Amino acid sequence: MAASITIPKRLPLLVVADNVLLPGSSMRIPVRSLKNMNMVKSRLLGRNTLSSTVIGVIPKDPAQDRLDDDMTNMHSIGTAAVVVQITGTNWPRPAYTLLVTGICRFRIESLLQETPYPVAMVTQLDKLPGEEIEEADNAELLALTENFREQAAKLVDMLDTSIPVVARLKKMLDSLPSQHLPDICSTIVKASYAEKIQVLDAVDLTERFKKALPLLVRQIEGLKLLKKARNEGKLEIVTRREVGQPANMRNVFRKIERVAEDEDDDNQDDVDEVTDLEQKIKACGMPPHALKAAMKELKRLKKMPQHMPEHAMIRNYLELMLELPWAKSSKDMLDIVQARKDLDADHYGLEKLKKRVLEYLAVRQIKAQLKGPILCFVGPPGVGKTSIGRSIANTLGREFHRIALGGVCDQSDIRGHRRTYIGSMPGRIIQGLKTAGTNNPVFLLDEIDKMSTSLHGDPAAALLEVLDPEQNHSFVDHYLNVPFDLSQVLFIATANSMSTIPPALIDRTELIMVPGYTQEEKVHIAQRHLIPKQLDQHGLTAEQLVVPEDAISILISKYTREAGVRTLERRIAAICRAVAVKVLETRSRKKQEKAAASNGGKDEVIAGEDVVKSLDSQEAAALSHPPEMPIVIDEAAVEDILGPPMFEPEMSERLSQAGVAVGLAWTAMGGEIMFVEATRMEGEGKLTLTGQLGDVMKESANLALNWVRANARKYVGQIFGENKKDILDKTDIHIHFPAGAVGKDGPSAGVTIITVLVSLFSDRCVRSDTAMTGEITLRGLVLPVGGIKEKVLAAHRAGLTRVILPARNEKDMHEVPNSIRKDLSIIFVSRVEDVLNAAFDGGFPLLKAHLTDIVSKL
Repeated sequence: MAASITIPKRLPLLVVADNVLLPGSSMRIPVRSLKNMNMVKSRLLGRNTLSSTVIGVIPKDPAQDRLDDDMTNMHSIGTAAVVVQITGTNWPRPAYTLLVTGICRFRIESLLQETPYPVAMVTQLDKLPGEEIEEADNAELLALTENFREQAAKLVDMLDTSIPVVARLKKMLDSLPSQHLPDICSTIVKASYAEKIQVLDAVDLTERFKKALPLLVRQIEGLKLLKKARNEGKLEIVTRREVGQPANMRNVFRKIERVAEDEDDDNQDDVDEVTDLEQKIKACGMPPHALKAAMKELKRLKKMPQHMPEHAMIRNYLELMLELPWAKSSKDMLDIVQARKDLDADHYGLEKLKKRVLEYLAVRQIKAQLKGPILCFVGPPGVGKTSIGRSIANTLGREFHRIALGGVCDQSDIRGHRRTYIGSMPGRIIQGLKTAGTNNPVFLLDEIDKMSTSLHGDPAAALLEVLDPEQNHSFVDHYLNVPFDLSQVLFIATANSMSTIPPALIDRTELIMVPGYTQEEKVHIAQRHLIPKQLDQHGLTAEQLVVPEDAISILISKYTREAGVRTLERRIAAICRAVAVKVLETRSRKKQEKAAASNGGKDEVIAGEDVVKSLDSQEAAALSHPPEMPIVIDEAAVEDILGPPMFEPEMSERLSQAGVAVGLAWTAMGGEIMFVEATRMEGEGKLTLTGQLGDVMKESANLALNWVRANARKYVGQIFGENKKDILDKTDIHIHFPAGAVGKDGPSAGVTIITVLVSLFSDRCVRSDTAMTGEITLRGLVLPVGGIKEKVLAAHRAGLTRVILPARNEKDMHEVPNSIRKDLSIIFVSRVEDVLNAAFDGGFPLLKAHLTDIVSKL
């Protein structure tokens, strides 16, 4: 080696923090700092042979400087080393590890450059391996050498010589030159950074033996303690696997010393923690299949070293299994009478929903072991779907957990990730059980209609097993990988629309429609819930603000038009904010008056006059005479705070000309009224449809137009013109659905479009108090439609008094509150002729005459 390797005067430096390379030893050095990376790229990468490449390895104490690239705290003495191997990767970022072997010491004389990597002028301090060394005639050195060899031989004899690495070490000691003996032995024993630095700085061989000998003796004492502890059964024998590699010798000695240091305190934390974990697993009440899986993982954990990444993964898995409520359940507080009172107190209206919940509670009280039903509340936003789920949990005395599914597009959110992936975790169902702490909580799966599909799977399909009472008794999460019983969990799902829920998921749930509130119900909700809540949130009291029923009705009719009550709550909050300003102004005015009275009132009166002069008359009057408490909100106050009304009656204005009618539509936000307009002009018989319509709506328009064309002469020929063969002869028709930014589709606009066309061609206005809904056939039959309650409530909110409905929807009217039915006149129709008779003032005369002729002939 000496013949082929020389130490150059200019040596590139590799700075190593918190570690020391001694001559004769090997070390793996990870390359992390920028300057070390630059040195590796420019001096080492791309070379065919590395055996002749010499670099300088300089230790640096990281306690003095946290910057890896700082050259000010480098040690002055280092070790020249040859690079044996380079391992690593260039993607996604460069990361290398060098295997180097020290050959001799050197001293830095001067630093030639610091960037892009350090290069120094050095002086060699040791002879290279293989060079002849003059034997010194020193009695002290000879005695130290002999003693050191005896201690080193004693250390090796205490180890198992059947292990190849130990046998090689023993053979090497017999032929190892004296100058390398302290360096190699200092490397294999456990020593601190400062102790190794002292050995490196000992250029003189005698001094080097003196620094290394105490380290060797200390290690021998540690081995003796290990043997004693092993004989007493307190430590497992060091396995062949642990010392089977030369690089692991230091780990063996570290383990020996750690055990020796902890022997007196009897503080074996790892053993205690694993034992404690085992006791907890046996005591947590897992079912047999889960206990078997947990004990299997615990057995793997016992055999696995702590430094392995899988050790932490297994431990996290076992901790999750311990935290799951395998056998912990909450006791239901079942009192059907009290439950009815609680539901009525928390929610006004929603009779159908509360009836179903009470039925479940009654059956639960009679039969304790009941599989949890899967209820799905479908209705517009703001009607209380989420809050009633919380009320059910409070009534039952169960834990409540909400899982928001809006925007979820990965099935792993439901089923979890497999443990083979980095960063894996259980799904939301298992996480929810862990959070709830019981195996029978109330789970609210919020917004299940807003899940989507992506490359990572379909979360709605992953919910199929969760929401099936016949399957969820053995739900398997990918992370947990053992079945968990979900049959006692009460699942409640919420959705705004059924159209985006997969049919298979709908089949596994019991749909409960939650329509919007009537104006009377909204008034009660505002008085009982919304106003007290907003007063509390704004720091006001009932003695400071009073919102009478008339003002609430104005808020509902003129400032909100929704199925729920969220916008109504925002309007009430706006009133509370305005009143809070008045309250503070009143307090400030009283303080000023009190201060003026205490100071004689001169300065304050003058200041007050200046302020009043700078304001207009109304503001000055308000400050001079602040409102007295309580502040009562009337119509003028509502308009002053919220501005002009947002919704005004427009029926008479919109329906004052022919070719306009009012239809009823169902949306995810509740029922809505919908104006349909038509006009005609000279042309070639072309039909134009506008208003962002869907395919179903376009088909309804074509169907309605063709029915009118086919029956124009038969029913209303005199008005359309006897001499005209076709109403589209030299005529174009344009049908428009206003609010073109809102998409419209659905099979319920046929009767409205027919009425609009008849009104257009007959030049007669449709009644301004009438709305209608229903689909038609080509032969003039009126077919039933859905969303009757929502549509009727929308007509009532808009101030209409007459509603035309298909006769086959008469059965749905029982869902409409009696108070609404009393205010409305419902006309049930089965044919288009009935629709036209009901839609026009006084009926449709010519149509009536034609029908009379038909009846007389029969």
